Amino acid sequence: MHKINLYEAKTQLSKLVTEVAETGAEYIIARNGKPVAKIVPLSPFEKTARLGFMKGKGKINVPDNFNELHSDKIEDLFNGKG
Repeated sequence: MHKINLYEAKTQLSKLVTEVAETGAEYIIARNGKPVAKIVPLSPFEKTARLGFMKGKGKINVPDNFNELHSDKIEDLFNGKG
């Protein structure tokens, strides 16, 4: 765990956040030598999407032409029409 003073943390916040996110490093921020805050990475639970939330809820039927459904309307929306 790294210790950093408040002024340095303010001037390098973006760099600190990137390092914490990429490496999992943790930083203690101190004011006048006394710890006041901590920067830590989010836990894996908070970062991951919920997969399998429909498990056990039954079958889902997807029509064979799913990718083509309303494609003309969707295209119009992307092109600013309608």
